[in-house]
Amino acid sequence: MSHQPATSAIEPTGIARLDATRAWLARFPLSFIQLAGRIGVGATFFKAGLLKYQSWEFTVRLFQEEYRVPLLDPAVAARIAMVQELTIPILLFLGLATRLATLPLLGMIAVIQTFVYPNAYNEHLVWGAILVLLLTRGPGVFSVDYLIERYSAQKRLRRRPSG
Repeated sequence: MSHQPATSAIEPTGIARLDATRAWLARFPLSFIQLAGRIGVGATFFKAGLLKYQSWEFTVRLFQEEYRVPLLDPAVAARIAMVQELTIPILLFLGLATRLATLPLLGMIAVIQTFVYPNAYNEHLVWGAILVLLLTRGPGVFSVDYLIERYSAQKRLRRRPSG
């Protein structure tokens, strides 16, 4: 009776295919993910800002009765939120001052999570993760920031004395 080893569930060809697939997926451009993240998070906040602007009296009442952000008058808190939600997303859409633009939105998420909707952590984690990606990796090549960086780098190279 010959004793043959049992065939592995994952054979070497299966591992090679898995590695090849993983390598193929890794070539997907990060800049597309960064662009989608900028648009997705930006659109979420911009839409909220438009709603605040379009129904201002309701917004102030919402800040008085439901949101109850501590330390700020409800009308002041509502105005700050509306202005941030209408301006910062534009920076994200353009990819202009992107890393700086993520900071107030991360702050807003922290306030909303802590004081307003503590059970909405699933949405806040998604928004926060996207913003942290943009903060740490930048906006990608489809951005004004990238164009400014390229222009600055070319200008530095031209100023460098040859010798």
